[in-house]
Formats: sequence, structure tokens, C-alpha cells
Amino acid sequence: MREDFLHYLWRLARFDLRQLRTTEGEALTIQQFGTHNTDAGPDFGAARLRIGGLQWAGKVEMHLRSSEWYTHGHETDPAYDGVILHVVLEEDTIVYRRDGSRIPCLELRDRIPAGIRTTYWRLMHQSDWVPCQSQLDTVADPLRAIWLQRMLVERLGRRATDFAQRLEATQRDWEEAFYHGVARAMGGKVNAQAMEMLARSVPLRVLLRHKHSLLQLEALLFGQSGLLPKREAGEDPYHTRLRQEYELLRVKHELRPLPATAWRFLRMRPNNFPTLRIAQLACLYHRSGQLFGKALAAADVGELRQMFVVSLSNYWRTHYRFGAEAETSERRLGASTVRSILINAVAPAYFTYGGLRNDDRYRDRALEVLEALPPESNAVITKWRALGWSATSAGESQALLEMKHTYCDQRRCTSCAVGCAILNRPDAGQQLRTEVREPVRIYRSVG
Repeated sequence: MREDFLHYLWRLARFDLRQLRTTEGEALTIQQFGTHNTDAGPDFGAARLRIGGLQWAGKVEMHLRSSEWYTHGHETDPAYDGVILHVVLEEDTIVYRRDGSRIPCLELRDRIPAGIRTTYWRLMHQSDWVPCQSQLDTVADPLRAIWLQRMLVERLGRRATDFAQRLEATQRDWEEAFYHGVARAMGGKVNAQAMEMLARSVPLRVLLRHKHSLLQLEALLFGQSGLLPKREAGEDPYHTRLRQEYELLRVKHELRPLPATAWRFLRMRPNNFPTLRIAQLACLYHRSGQLFGKALAAADVGELRQMFVVSLSNYWRTHYRFGAEAETSERRLGASTVRSILINAVAPAYFTYGGLRNDDRYRDRALEVLEALPPESNAVITKWRALGWSATSAGESQALLEMKHTYCDQRRCTSCAVGCAILNRPDAGQQLRTEVREPVRIYRSVG
């Protein structure tokens, strides 16, 4: 059993509330359960209780065993001076505040309904891909829709936090932070970090000083990537020109290249080779140096897509990497790559911009972009589809990814509306279909 199970029991009042008494025998009445605190400090705040003949208002802390109060060092933390009730599965030691006064304690071990305890144990020990896999088909559609919307907002919030960190690192330069985000998205899952490192190694202000020359942009980016071929007899003139340009620009701007080992080519399709992505990044900024401004001004997803239509230089129309030639092709950014940029760079930038400027229009636009894009295709989304939870948009596929990685994989069933709906059934063994009024109430309590 984990402590978050106690949070669930308290948050939704899913334990026996009759004739409550503290471990000292005093009558206990819960008037307000308080608000769940997901940050540092006691687990619940703003609780109101009546213990014995006294009225109490303050915080509630929870542990599986009361001795964990001392294990976690709460006895020396001023933040816990306002705790008015210690809720535990078992009291194995008496707990005192810093001033020496005893904290009233409520034991729950004999107050948990057997059905809830059994269902929770099964969820925690289930070996399926997701803990509630066998019961997903019993979850009502309204609950599913509400929870996936919540998951999408949570995912955008996390991505916005990442973007805000980039923004702070660039002294609140929106274009620079967006440049880093776009580069990372272009790297895909395998080369995302390397592409962002490359963007950080060539500041946007340096790149834009040479945007008039595609050759110089390519020289800067390929030189900094560490992928520029070494000098050899009979080499392609394009390699020579890149190297000559880079040597001049490296000294001029005091640049230090990345190691070539930062990049991955193995088991990748040629269209996803990092060399091609670097050439496409150069073309993007050769055409426009104010991508974030253009993104803010874009009227719809169609205009956003057009921002990332690029035409490569002649060399890269016949090559995927330095050296061997391939059949001639435009080598444009594919639909899936553009979708990845919109999902992982544009939408988080919108969400951050709207949040920092208190402008809900851009937060709404972030959601609209994701809802207008087709769903992603990957192993996780394929598995969800096999379980009957098919994504109809990128918004839903992003929500399903968030649910799997941050709830199912972590077994945070008691913080998930789906898990709570299953735990809240009168008899989980019968797998009764959840009624609409129940999940809405659960969602509001969780959210």
C-alpha cells in the first residue's frame, strides 16, 4: 500500500466515517476535508475538524505509519506546526509538534471497505500494460472525454514549463527560445537533444547575421555539429566551401563545435538523418528569421504548416549525408515531422505565451492546433487503440501518452479519474458500468 491511497480515501471520503475517534479516544467530526496539496508541505490544507469539544482549523498530514513523521524529519520543519490531525494506516508511535504538544491521530486500518482495499491491491499488482486494462471497457465515455482533456492540459503545462525554462535561459528572447524548441522537435526522438545542443551552440543572433547566405548558414550549423567531413584529396567542392566558410565564421564568432558522437544514424530512415535535418534547419532560417512572430500571426494550422515548407540546396537534393549520392528529391520536411514541430514546439510556445501574458486566446490556440492535427502513430498509441481507446486527433494522442507515462506507468491510479471510478464502484468484482454522474463528481474532486 502507498501513501497516495490514504490521500484518495481522505479526498473522496471513501472510509467509514461513523463514530470517528482519535487514537486517544476523543470524538472526531470532519467538517471540511480541506484541499489536496501536491507541492511541498502537509498533504491537505484548510481542513476544519471538531475534536472533543474543540474546533480546529489547519492542515492534515498522512503516513502509512505514524513513525514516518520522524523518518521524514517533520518534527523540525516549521511548515508542519499547523498540522491538526495525523491520518495514518497504523499508529506505531506517538507524534509531537515542535512545541511538544501531541498531534491527534486517526487510524484508518479498520475503516477501509474490503472491496476498495481489494480493488486497490489488484491495481497495484496487476502485470498488464495498464493496471486497469481489463476494466477499461466499463468506463463511461463522458468520463473518458473529460479525463483526456485534463491529460492534454497537464501535458501542455509540462511542455510550457520546459519552454519557460528555455525562455529564462535566453533572457526572455522568444525567438531564441522558439529556435531551440523547433530544432529539438526536428531531431525527433533519437536526435532531439543533439539538435537542441546544436541550436544552443549557434545563437540565433549569429545565425541571422548570415541569413542572406544559405551556404554560410549551412557552414555554421554543419561545422558546429561536428559532422563536417575532414579534408581529403578529390573531395566534393561543396565540402571545401563549407569548411572554408566555417573556419572563418568559427574564429569570428568564437564558436566551439559539438563532438560528432552526439549524433545517431543507426536504424534510422534516410529522410530522418540528422544531416538532412540540419540542412532543413538552415533553410528555415534562410527564408525567415522571425519564426515565432510568424507563428503568432498565423491564422490557422494551414498557415503554420506552410511555415515549414522548405527547399533545400542542390547538394542536399541528391544526398542524405555527406558522401554517397542518392536519387534526386526535394527532401522536404515530411508531414509527420511538421506535425511533430507543431505539437512539440508551436503548441507549447503558444501555451507559454498565453500563460505569461494572461491571454487565454493563445492557450486556446494551443489546444486548437492539437485538435486540428491527425493523431500520432507510435507503439503507445497503437496499444491504446488495441484496448479500444482510439485517438481521433493529436490532442487525444498526446493525452493518451501523458496518461500512460505519468499515471499508468507510475501506478497513480488514486490520482486518475479512471482509477477512481473503478475504485468507487459498490462492487468492483462485478465490473458495473460507471454512471455519468459519478465520473463528473470524481473529476471535479481530482481536478
